[in-house]
Amino acid sequence: MLRDAAISSLPAAPAAPVPPDGPAEREHRHVFTAMASPNEIVLAGVTPAQAADACAFAEAEVRRIERKYSRYRDDSVISAINARAGRGGVTVDAETAHLLDFAAELHRQSDGLFDLTSGCLRRAWDFKAGREPSPDALALQLARIGWHRVQWDGRAIALPQAGMEIDFGGIGKEYAADRAVTVLRELGFRHGFVNLGGDLRVLGPRPDGQPWVFAVQHPRREHEVCARIALSSGALATSGDYERFFIAADGRRCCHILDPRTGQPVRHWQAVSVVAPLCIAAGALATMAMLIGAPAATRLSTPGVGFLLIDADGQRHTHDPEQLLQTPAAGLATPSPIATAITASLRAEPGLPSASLPSFTSSTPS
Repeated sequence: MLRDAAISSLPAAPAAPVPPDGPAEREHRHVFTAMASPNEIVLAGVTPAQAADACAFAEAEVRRIERKYSRYRDDSVISAINARAGRGGVTVDAETAHLLDFAAELHRQSDGLFDLTSGCLRRAWDFKAGREPSPDALALQLARIGWHRVQWDGRAIALPQAGMEIDFGGIGKEYAADRAVTVLRELGFRHGFVNLGGDLRVLGPRPDGQPWVFAVQHPRREHEVCARIALSSGALATSGDYERFFIAADGRRCCHILDPRTGQPVRHWQAVSVVAPLCIAAGALATMAMLIGAPAATRLSTPGVGFLLIDADGQRHTHDPEQLLQTPAAGLATPSPIATAITASLRAEPGLPSASLPSFTSSTPS
């Protein structure tokens, strides 16, 4: 019998590990804060000294990615690109190019809904004060959105208009989870997982071959579990309207996930959790599902991917032909070109140096 348990040092996360009934003396948990999130790395079947050294390397990789791509750092790649908006291009390294290619594919396959340039909308919305933007303020930022206007040739990127910006907020943390697992695998570790603020990538099963089980919490009902998801590999990521939001005077919930076409908050889903081979794919698909709305699961359906969706009334829906969520399946199993292209784009650059590039291939733990 499995027991539900949230992680005491983490907030009410969308996904939390469920501990086994038996002893777990050889499970080692490393907790740290990065990317504005509480994070953990769990390793099993190794000594405390081995776990400590490995977790230090994995954490260092997460922090490297944060330094490189945080919009809050003046010395980051993102800040350098944004500082040149309207004034010319910036040549980027291979790792950044790979992520930009991935973002371009997301934009194309989502008909523009996933747009790296939409982060400027946060200038119009004040979620701390709970204020909606004026029509003029919103129009000013909407005029700065449009990945299709960005000049990107695979090596250099130029934002054509002053005030435009890009932001890796929709993929950066998930990419970091994948990279941390890659580091652990290169060090020879095979059992554990990396959890960055509730978005996680599994390194491999428990030493006895049993999967890790994660409880997905309902976005509104504090003590209700939507699903228990068993993973021996792959990833789980959640996007929802509960992270940053305020309630408007008329009772509308205004969340931080904003439609780049209108600048308005999404409203159809309270939360979407996605199981996929890679965390960066799971996170992108979860965000795209929030933006697409009602037809999201069937539009994004692809083998190896499962969706758990909570609608505006709090009702649970699944699109899970392969029963990845350990819940009854619903919907169609026909692969869509959107998700299939996303998966393909993650594997499109063979032969690039693994020391600096994401390992965009799913692997089966040994």
